[in-house]
Amino acid sequence: MIAVLALEDGTCYRGVAAGAHGETSGEVVFNTAMTGYQEVLTDPSYAGQIVAMTAPQIGNYGVAGTDQESGAPKVAGFVMRDPSPISSNWRAQGTLRDYLVEHNIVAIGDIDTRALTRKLRSSGVMRGIIATGSVDPEALVERARAVPPMEGSDLVRTVTCAEPYDFTTTLADAVAEASFGVAPIKRASRPLKVAAYDYGIKLNILRRLSAHGCQVRVFPADTPATEVLAWEPDGVFLSNGPGDPAAVTYAVGHIRTLVDTGVPVFGICLGHQLLGLALGARTYKLKFGHRGANHPVKQLDTGAIEITSQNHGFAVDPDSLPETVRVTHLNLYDGTIEGLRHVSKPIYSVQYHPEASPGPHDADYLFAQFIQEMEAQ
Repeated sequence: MIAVLALEDGTCYRGVAAGAHGETSGEVVFNTAMTGYQEVLTDPSYAGQIVAMTAPQIGNYGVAGTDQESGAPKVAGFVMRDPSPISSNWRAQGTLRDYLVEHNIVAIGDIDTRALTRKLRSSGVMRGIIATGSVDPEALVERARAVPPMEGSDLVRTVTCAEPYDFTTTLADAVAEASFGVAPIKRASRPLKVAAYDYGIKLNILRRLSAHGCQVRVFPADTPATEVLAWEPDGVFLSNGPGDPAAVTYAVGHIRTLVDTGVPVFGICLGHQLLGLALGARTYKLKFGHRGANHPVKQLDTGAIEITSQNHGFAVDPDSLPETVRVTHLNLYDGTIEGLRHVSKPIYSVQYHPEASPGPHDADYLFAQFIQEMEAQ
């Protein structure tokens, strides 16, 4: 069946339907990872986005239950150059196409993803629509222009949990399943209570915290800080998530309360941006964001270079940082802030994903640092 991807600037790409039939809309972005498409599909940070994979063939190793980062795909749509009709891997439990159909994800294949990526890099990410069957491209473009922009969108409410819950797993399972068996650098000397704010949290973050010896309770994004602190956590984790951080004002207010108490706080991705806002900085939208598994980041304290997994479209404005905050990491592609730390409190964050999945494990030490911060308190 024919499928069309229409962008708000009037560009249309004609291809074939590679998932569920129908129509879907969102912000069109690209991801440069060569593997990990199922983790990308199920990462809640991609809510509201149509994701184009730059690797040419997608789906060749199928799908597996343990590769999911949430209960089901969260992307608005999916774009591929060459969708593999078969799966060839001992772990595979099915094909990507069947998985997309099962979860009603509209996808398009057989388009020039190189041309699409070059357009998004040159012009910036755009709103778009994927539609299957007989469609009017001009009408699709008009509907694409009516899609709500990402700026000002609070998508956290669409992906956060409804009630607090305890993440339960055995240590052996946490180590075996998190990052494919990579052992933690440091385990807590006693079970440490970590309260994790769910702005769209990935499963591998919970596994990684558990592997490092933490007892994790997950809280909805709008939970008052007083309720979280009443659980008497040793530390608070601020998760990844979708949308514009400046629109999640309720979370910023709760984080300010946490900062005032001095409890150890560790944030990643959206949690990093929200922490920056709570500390007095501003955020802004990047032209096309950082999405992939090979982004170089420099630790300013040591000069070490990490290869990191990233997925974000907003960043913290360096000119807005207060004197109480210092930059700890920089992106070597464009010099944007990749890490922050409070100068006098055990509070820090990074823009990238130390739990990886998909991606390298260079930044797993950040979980060990969180353990040290909590034990020092």
